[in-house]
Formats: sequence, C-alpha cells, structure tokens
Amino acid sequence: MPAPGENLKINPDRLWDSLMEMAKIGPGVAGGNNRQTLTDEDGEGRALFQKWCEDAGCSMGLDQMGNMFAQREGADPDALPVYVGSHLDTQPTGGKYDGVLGVLSGLEIIRTMNDLGIKTKHPIVVTNFTNEEGTRYAPAMLSSGVFAGIHTQDWAYGRVDAEGKSFGDELKRIGWRGEEEVGARKMHAFFELHIEQGPILEAEGKDIGVVTHGQGLSWTQVTVTGKDSHTGSTPMPMRKNAGLGMARILDKVDEIAWSHAPHAVGAAGHIDVFPNSRNVIPGKVVFTVDFRSPDLSVIEDMEARLRVEGQKIADDMGLGIEFEKVGGFDPVAFDEGCVTAVRSAAERLGYSHMNLISGAGHDACWINRVAPTAMVMCPCVDGLSHNEAEEITKDWAMAGTDVLLHAVVETAEVVG
Repeated sequence: MPAPGENLKINPDRLWDSLMEMAKIGPGVAGGNNRQTLTDEDGEGRALFQKWCEDAGCSMGLDQMGNMFAQREGADPDALPVYVGSHLDTQPTGGKYDGVLGVLSGLEIIRTMNDLGIKTKHPIVVTNFTNEEGTRYAPAMLSSGVFAGIHTQDWAYGRVDAEGKSFGDELKRIGWRGEEEVGARKMHAFFELHIEQGPILEAEGKDIGVVTHGQGLSWTQVTVTGKDSHTGSTPMPMRKNAGLGMARILDKVDEIAWSHAPHAVGAAGHIDVFPNSRNVIPGKVVFTVDFRSPDLSVIEDMEARLRVEGQKIADDMGLGIEFEKVGGFDPVAFDEGCVTAVRSAAERLGYSHMNLISGAGHDACWINRVAPTAMVMCPCVDGLSHNEAEEITKDWAMAGTDVLLHAVVETAEVVG
C-alpha cells in the first residue's frame, strides 16, 4: 500500500489547544488533573470529547463498560476499522498528558484528514478506554481487559472504591453505560500514542519511541511476622524484628533485579508496618514486591528467588513469612507489521527515533491479545509522570501525533 507523503502533518496548535481545554476539567491542586474514573469530572470530560468527535463528523459508540468509540467511516463498509486511542481518566494527582494525549491525538488525526479531504478504505475509530489508571477501581487497564477477555464484565462491575461504591453503579450514575456488548468489535489494527513516563527518550535526545515490547509484571505480597516489643527494653539477641527482616529482603530484591540488568527492575512500593509506633519493634510487615521484565523467564526467576531468599532470611532471623501472588501479566511483544509502520513513519518524517520497551502497563498491552497492535511514545520532561508536574512540549506532542497519523493512515489505506 502507498505510504502517505512526508508533507502530511497535523495542526500542532489545534492539538495543544485541545489538550489545554480538556485539562480545565477536573483540575488538580498543583497544575495537573484529578479526573478519576467514573467521577462527575470524568463524565464532563467524556461529554466534551464526544462533542468534539461529533463536530468532526464521527458517530459515537458506547459499550457496557463505558468504552467510547468515535468512528470516521471508510470507503469499504466491510473493512475492519483501524483503532487509535488511550484513556481520559487520570491519577488523583495526575498530569495533563498521560492517556489524554493518546485520545486527543486520535481526534487530531480525524480533523487533519477532514481538512485535507483524505479518504481511507478502512474506517478509523478513536477510542477512550474506561479506568485505565486503576486508582479508584483496581486493577489498572480494567475495561480494555474486559474487552480483551482478560476479566469478566460482572467481576469488573463488582469492583469497589474506598467508599464502597461499585464500578457498575458509578458507571450507570454518571450516564456512560452503553448497550453495546464489550469486545464485540473486531479491529484491523490498534495504535496508541503515549508519553514515555520514563527518562530514556529525553536523555537520548530522541523524538520518537518505537515501542516493540511491553514489560511483564509480577506482584508478590509478602507478610513477615515477628513479635511486637519495646524498642528500649528488649535486648538485641531477644528481638524478632519484622521490620529488619523486610529490610534485608528488600535489599535482596534489589540484588535480584540488578542480576538481570539492564531491562529488569524490582522494588516494593506498598509497605504497611504494624503497629507503626515509634517505640515498638515491628511485629508484622506487609509489603508488595513489584518485579518487571520483558522476558517471562526472567520474571519467573525473580519470583522464585524472592521466595527462596526471603524464606532463608526469615528462617535465619526466627521470623514467619508468607508469599501471595496478587497480580501480574506476561510480557507483550507488539505486532511486527504495526511496529514497522510506526518506525517507517518516523523515518519518512525525519524524526529521530529508537526502539523502546514500555515499563508501564497500557490499554495496548491487553488489546494486543485480540488485534495487531503497536505503540508510539514521545518524551516527557525528566521522565516524570503520575504527578501534577508532568510536562511535555508542543513539538514532542506534534512529532508523536505526526508519526501516529502516518502509521494509522497507511494501515487504513488511502483511496481516491
């Protein structure tokens, strides 16, 4: 199929204006956004997105998980659509670009095609997936997971937030529960543009990340039990310090991750210490070890070594220990054809680029199970994300969306 001409580019000012306009909905306290899934603010952002899509001549579909599908018709009514998108929900202290760039860049593609009168064989559908962040309702990528058959819809509807409100009830309350069966849509391909959420592209001075793989993830919850006792009056030989046991295990976690450098990582993000009093030696700690790698065998090795080494540390210290696998997903290899379309687009447009492995989960990781999929990444300042100070430049947004435009249009096949 012929590739689009190198002069085909988006309107960067219009894209940026859309990003800034969406950022006014659910403003954060420090310049970012708090537009958590299924809140009133989420509903308001959805309504604005729908208006923009309809103004661009798209029809809007809505499924039973609240996933939104804005379709620009193709010349062939039997051709499967090319999908492009991400998510509009944010972290409680989220930035203006994480997910949002991926959705609004899809809208900008449609607007640009309208401006230039470009027609494609395949329809193009811009998608907003519900609850990618997983902050209010765990797990992350919940609705794309239902779409791909990873989770059942009933299970997803039963997820509850910190106030005990269910996903299903809140989806209905804000008025964004559709009738369409989740996952019934078939895709010719799916593309997702996202900020890197890491420092590599900026450090390497590259405009574009061509995402070839997504890291797999393993969460193991570890519970270490010792004995609560007074920090001042308990002799050192008589202590059963669960906190010290955790410290030694976390040092081992770091060592295990380093042994698989450079692509493996490991740490504990969630830690609870009991009783968490200044003058009481911890009698119990509960923490979750997060291991990630693009290689499944590496993840399995890290999991196994955590259990063996953790057990030995606990035994040597006279502590009890329990391990529970509480989450995870296998590494993702994105479709070679779609990845090539992204790389070729960057080369055609003269943007510097490099291969990347995504360190975070994205909707594309689940959609890859049911359709040929690829991701495009642009830099973000200092690699900072999930933070209100998250920042990108207009030029970075433009480059990523230009590449996305070319990859999508080429895959959707220009006609006429």
